[in-house]
Amino acid sequence: MLGGSRARGEHTETSDYDLGLYYRHPLDTNALGTLARGVAGPDAQVTEPGEWGPWVDGGAWLSIEGRSVDWIYRDVDRVRRAWGDAQQGSFGFNAQVGHPFGVPDFAYPAELALGVVLDDTTGELTELKCETRTYPPALSTALSRRLWEADFLLSGVRKSMARADPVWVAGCLFRIVLLCVHALHGYAGRWLINEKGALDSTERLSVTPPGFVDRARDICGRTGSMLSDVAHTLESAAELINTTRVTIHSPR
Repeated sequence: MLGGSRARGEHTETSDYDLGLYYRHPLDTNALGTLARGVAGPDAQVTEPGEWGPWVDGGAWLSIEGRSVDWIYRDVDRVRRAWGDAQQGSFGFNAQVGHPFGVPDFAYPAELALGVVLDDTTGELTELKCETRTYPPALSTALSRRLWEADFLLSGVRKSMARADPVWVAGCLFRIVLLCVHALHGYAGRWLINEKGALDSTERLSVTPPGFVDRARDICGRTGSMLSDVAHTLESAAELINTTRVTIHSPR
């Protein structure tokens, strides 16, 4: 399956080619290694499942005819479970190297929904892709309810403002922005896979409040180290949360 920006038509000339390799255990990595060396040269290597962490799984970073091609493993049974959880409104933001906000469980069905099936001998991926085109209402509700965490973080930062700890403040603000972004995507019924390009994706949503993206960029780009600067940024974050909450509770 072709994924990433190229599948969504948002790529540039230098964008990688992300190819999802869907499998069931056991995965024959010896055969994959032979294939990789055949298309990318004798130094090409593939990983075992899980070597890239619990959510990215594994794969290969290849260079084929001067282009970067990433193979990314996806366990079909695990994808099915994540899809079932999403339909029930169950998810988490899971720790994973390279994903500072965390990988949501629903990233797996989102990849299917937004990807392009290139080869599917059994028809299973095509069937799953058709299912995931419909955004689960329960997930939309769950993401809107998750705004409680944004309120909690903002309250915590305000209580510790006297310390003027820029690392703590920046981390909380980053998370607040992404929680609001996910809530808006849920309200719009649009899949969001990860942090990369999240604000650009939000800007394309028809439900995004005017000025939301500019405010979010300003919050992330100007945390501030003086108390007066931090106070201003926190007020801006409070307005971002409030605007998001008003929007997602508005009738469509």
